[in-house]
Amino acid sequence: MTSLPLSRSRKSTPRTPSRRTLLTGVLSGAAVAAVGTPVPVAVADSAGGAGRPTLPPPDARALRAAIDDLAHPRSSGAQLRVSGSAGRWYGTSGVSDPATGRAVGLNDKVRAGSITKPFVATVALQLADEGRLRLEAPVRHYLPDLLPERFGAITVAQLLDHTSGLPDHVGLPERKTPEDVLRHRFDRWTPQQIVETVTGGPLKFRPGTKQEYRGINYVLAALVVEQVTGRPYGVVIRDRILRPLRLGHTSFPSAEGNPRRIRGPHMHGCLELSDGSLADVTEFDMSISHADGEIVSSTGDLHRFLSALFSGALLPERQLRRMFTLPPRHVRMLDGSPARYSAGLQTATVNGVALWGKTGEFYGYAAGMFSTRDQQRRLVWAFTPVRLDADQSPMAQRIADAATAPR
Repeated sequence: MTSLPLSRSRKSTPRTPSRRTLLTGVLSGAAVAAVGTPVPVAVADSAGGAGRPTLPPPDARALRAAIDDLAHPRSSGAQLRVSGSAGRWYGTSGVSDPATGRAVGLNDKVRAGSITKPFVATVALQLADEGRLRLEAPVRHYLPDLLPERFGAITVAQLLDHTSGLPDHVGLPERKTPEDVLRHRFDRWTPQQIVETVTGGPLKFRPGTKQEYRGINYVLAALVVEQVTGRPYGVVIRDRILRPLRLGHTSFPSAEGNPRRIRGPHMHGCLELSDGSLADVTEFDMSISHADGEIVSSTGDLHRFLSALFSGALLPERQLRRMFTLPPRHVRMLDGSPARYSAGLQTATVNGVALWGKTGEFYGYAAGMFSTRDQQRRLVWAFTPVRLDADQSPMAQRIADAATAPR
């Protein structure tokens, strides 16, 4: 079994929005679980044709165990939605609000962090297909006053697949402790100010030669979308994706004047402080993340987006293919491992099953959405870890393992 890699962008400190933010204590209050029921569907392969193995119906017991373990990492609540031609299952565990003990709801919203990126990549590829944006054009062609001339080789396509080589951030506030997070959670940033934190040093590598997952790539990609369309990137996504797909539980704070609160029923993000008390950090100024990871959504909406995307409802085949195409084999991650990010997605193989999708994190939140290309199996999860810098991968790995293990 190959472990499911989690997406963590690099900024000036190890603790920055839209990546790792985890938990500690098992919170008080009764754990509430909605019982999920697998529904078998007799379809061999919805897209791949003959010759591909058919996945078994979802294993309700294994999926239930995966989300019921709220101690590794310690989380207040979790929800999981499994669907596809091989069957479906839905379940929740824990509480949505530790302060009240409210159970996790079917359409509770969460901050889904870097799952913002597939939405940005989709509209960028739509604009490219319409001839309004050239993926191989230098970023400076669209943003001449934002990047220095020495970054002139970076293309829009290299932003989308994280092969730009942009320097590390310098000048972002420290967020090494939960108290740091609370101190800076209402700081206000413009995307231009975020970009300025990476323009002081040299490129880390020649663009297109290596891969390093960086959120700043998508802040820039969104600015390119805005330059091409003349509209905020969140509004472009709303009109091109959210409204057509009726994703009523999904929003981009910057398109709404960057409100701090999540409107409607939602899971609360909390962090355990140094004294052991729990602080609710749901209310947050998301301008520090912008297109790196500001999305608010629900597992139901993410399921519909993933299904529409993989079905070709949002992109023609020639552009959709880019989302399933990794860089050439000689392009590797900085640690020497194979590249695993395409234009907007990441890939992992678990129990021999190839999955494509995206993980996302923000302080007090973790989420993921993945599918096989033929959509026999889609899985979307969200949980609320409470300890900063705890390893969230055990939950994601349990879910991926339970969703792909042979019966």
